Amino acid sequence: MKQVRTNRVMGFVWVFVLLMFSAEVLAGEGKCSGERLCGKGKCGGERLCGEWQVKADFGGRQMESILVFWKDSEGKRAGEWISFWGVSELKDVKYEDGQLGFSRERRNRQGQTRTSKFAGTVKDGKLSGAMSGERGELKLEGERSKKMPSAVGSWEMKLKRGEREFTSTLVVSADEECKLSAEWQGRRGEHEVSDVQCEGEKLTFKRKSKIRDREWESTFEGTVKGDKLTGVVKTERGEIAAEGKRRGASLIGTWNLEVATERGNRKQRLKVKPDMSGMYGAVAVEKVNLEGDKVSFKAAVGFGERSFEISFEGTVEGSKLTGELTTSRGTRKVTGTKAACSK
Repeated sequence: MKQVRTNRVMGFVWVFVLLMFSAEVLAGEGKCSGERLCGKGKCGGERLCGEWQVKADFGGRQMESILVFWKDSEGKRAGEWISFWGVSELKDVKYEDGQLGFSRERRNRQGQTRTSKFAGTVKDGKLSGAMSGERGELKLEGERSKKMPSAVGSWEMKLKRGEREFTSTLVVSADEECKLSAEWQGRRGEHEVSDVQCEGEKLTFKRKSKIRDREWESTFEGTVKGDKLTGVVKTERGEIAAEGKRRGASLIGTWNLEVATERGNRKQRLKVKPDMSGMYGAVAVEKVNLEGDKVSFKAAVGFGERSFEISFEGTVEGSKLTGELTTSRGTRKVTGTKAACSK
C-alpha cells in the first residue's frame, strides 16, 4: 500500500514538472488578418517574422504560448517566447529554406541554467517541430497570429447636418471566422446594420432605421486612421458627415510590463485588443475594463485539470501603467510602458 502511494506521488510530481515545462512553451490569440510587429525591429517581408501561436499536446492536455520573430537593426534574426510565466529571449535563431531552429535558456530556483532547443519547419503559414531539453521532448504546432480588422471596437459617433449635431454609438465586432457585424445605438428609434465590410482602413455598411412610423435606409462609407473614424452617411435626403472616436484608446495596444517577484523583476506583456479583450502573456482575457483611468481584468489560468484565477487592478496615465496582479501565490506590483506602435 505504501509503495502504491509513493508511485502515485512520484507520478503526480513528474506530470506537474512536465506541465510546468510545457506551460512555458505555448499561446494563442487573435483573429482575422495578419498581425504586425509592435515595438520590434523590421521584417522585410520574410515569412518567419511576426507573431506565432503555438500549441503542444501532453497526455490530452493542450498547452499554449506565443513566439515572436523579427530582425534587429543589423538584420540579425531575434525572437521572444511569451508565456504566463513571462517573456524570455530566444537565442541562435536560424531560418533558411523553411527550416527553423533556436534555443532558449531558463534559470531554475537553484540558479542553474537549463537550455532547450527547437528544430522544425515553417511552411504554408504553419509552424511545426519539437522542443528538446533535459526533461524530454515536446512537439509543437502553430500558426501565425492574427489581428482584428482596423474597424473593430466601440466608436463614439458625431453626425452633423448643417447646424444640427447628433450623437450615437457604433459597435463593430468580428467572429471567429472573421465575419464582421455591427450595432448602431442611437438615442431614438431602432437601427439594423448589415453588409459590414472592412478592407484595410475602409469601412462600409448598410443601415435600416425606424423612428415611430417613419422608416428609411442609409449607407456608410468611412476611413479608420488609428483611433479616429471619419466618413459619410448617405440617405435619400442627402449626406451627413460623421466622425468617431474609439473608446478605450488610451489602453488599447501592447504594454511591456515588469512584474516584481522574490527573485527580481520579471518581463511580461499585456496586449489589449480593439474590442477590449486581451492577452496577459499567453493567457486570454475576455474583458479588460477601463473606467476613467482605472484598469482591471480577471482571467482563468489552466494547466491540464488544474486551474486558478488571476486578477489585475491598476491605473493608466499616458504611456504608463501601474497596478497589482493577484494570484494564488499572493499580490505582486506591476509597472509597464506602452509600446510605440500602431494597434
